Amino acid sequence: MKSSIVIKRLYKDYSKKFLNKIIFSAFFSIIVAVSTSGIAWLLDPAIKKIFIDKDETLIFVIPGFIIIAFATKGISLYLAKSTMIKVGEEIKKILQFDMVSSLIKADTKLIDTKHSGKFISNLTFDVTHITNMLSDAILALFKDSLTLLGLLIVMFYQNWKLSLISIVMIPLATIAAKTLGKRISKVATEAQERSGFLNSYLIELFKNHKLIKIFQKEYYEIDRSDKHLEILKDKTAKIRTVYIRVSPIMETFTGIMIAILIFYSGRLIINEEIDINNFFSFLAAMMLAYQPVRSLATITMAVNQGLSAARRILPIIDNDNEIADKENAKDLIIKNADIKFEDVIFKYDEKNDTVLNKINLNIEGGKMSALVGHSGSGKSTILNLIPRFYNVNAGDIKIDNQSIYESKIKSLRNHISLVSQDTTLFDDTIKNNIAYANMDATDKEIHEAARLSYCEEFIKELPNKYETIIGENGIRLSGGEKQRISIARAMLKKTPIILLDEATSSLDSETEEKIQNALNLLTKDKTTIVIAHRLSTILNSNKIFVIEKGEILASGKHNELLESSTQYKSFYEKQVRKE
Repeated sequence: MKSSIVIKRLYKDYSKKFLNKIIFSAFFSIIVAVSTSGIAWLLDPAIKKIFIDKDETLIFVIPGFIIIAFATKGISLYLAKSTMIKVGEEIKKILQFDMVSSLIKADTKLIDTKHSGKFISNLTFDVTHITNMLSDAILALFKDSLTLLGLLIVMFYQNWKLSLISIVMIPLATIAAKTLGKRISKVATEAQERSGFLNSYLIELFKNHKLIKIFQKEYYEIDRSDKHLEILKDKTAKIRTVYIRVSPIMETFTGIMIAILIFYSGRLIINEEIDINNFFSFLAAMMLAYQPVRSLATITMAVNQGLSAARRILPIIDNDNEIADKENAKDLIIKNADIKFEDVIFKYDEKNDTVLNKINLNIEGGKMSALVGHSGSGKSTILNLIPRFYNVNAGDIKIDNQSIYESKIKSLRNHISLVSQDTTLFDDTIKNNIAYANMDATDKEIHEAARLSYCEEFIKELPNKYETIIGENGIRLSGGEKQRISIARAMLKKTPIILLDEATSSLDSETEEKIQNALNLLTKDKTTIVIAHRLSTILNSNKIFVIEKGEILASGKHNELLESSTQYKSFYEKQVRKE
């Protein structure tokens, strides 16, 4: 993405909204420029009238004007900066909101391709650099350009010959800044990548802290964290080092300029071509011009850093989802909730192997159907295709003879509930976790769903009952308790289609019995598709599909499959031997 396109986009979508505040800040930047120039100019009459002519009438007036000039500069600078700080934070919030909104609505495929820690780095590291460019750089551009212009006017007013010598510093500083700007863009990209790696590592670290302790890998992880932090430190130090490289360059240029000016102005004073008061006023203007020249030189680096970040952020904000409603999509109307897969072919990525190969399924509405097969056979993929977490590569999926690809996604998902072995809960109250399925549900409805899912028996033992905060992903609850909350949530949604992905795996027999009872209530007279490790939980299914390497090998009821399918019989006999 070209820099000019990025700048236009950032202005149109973000900065333009605050144009009135930016103009307000620019107005006070003009006052800063005028007052700074006034300070330099006042030294001329101060030296001439007070120190040379010894005019006592101005001994109070000129210092008074100098105080006014400094105070005006300080107040105006404060108003300009505080306004742009607020603008910067507003832009930062909008950028972050746009990115978060895009990620929330993004296809599952996009989220799967990148670690969440790297998205967090985009959201913090990159957005900060963009807002710095849009707020700090804009202010510096106004303030320092105008201040430099005002000081140049003072300098040329005092002596045009000296001014021509001094302005040589400006193009030299610009060339140096341009060179450093290219370097900082590269280093900033590297730093962002390392920040993303560190965030990813930290998320994994907190997520797996029990695993670290049981395998006694604390010192191993401490060493790994040190390496991550060391690399990030080096990258960050490089950025700051590149920034301060301007200082020796500018100091050297300034020293050379002052030395040449003192030599040349000395000759002018000796020849009486310039007065001492003119020289000091000129010198003050030139010294005051040092700061805006340096600031303008570093703007290039800040802009390069911001543009580099924008090139990473904008594609995420602009992401076009593959999974979207067609132009003439209709609401899905459920009658029997029959589900059909017609010659479905699917693979997660063009580079990957085919996961499902011409799958044909007839799932009867209001009944329970089960999927059986080895890990990686495609069972979970089938479940994920029904609510359109992914799109098929070929074929069609129909519910009551309505293609889900011709139906509105919201309408489709409104009729589906999912209960998975990987229960996802929020760091919130039990009540809010259950109510997530239906925010308009009454307390009575929430309590009824909790009762039917056997949640009440552990909720009543908690100190704050339904208002108990359960921690990150329900860390304060057992696996069975989390699973029951997930079932309560599905009950509250009251959908005609239920997807169960190994919902009773890894549980003790007593907890499994409770969850199985809750699931029986949840799935009664509903179209239910279940994946289960334990065949005992699906023996009474209306139909069982045996899946191997993305293909349907056999289908039928339990007793039929024992006779007709060697694969199913093998699964069953292994289960019996285990039990």
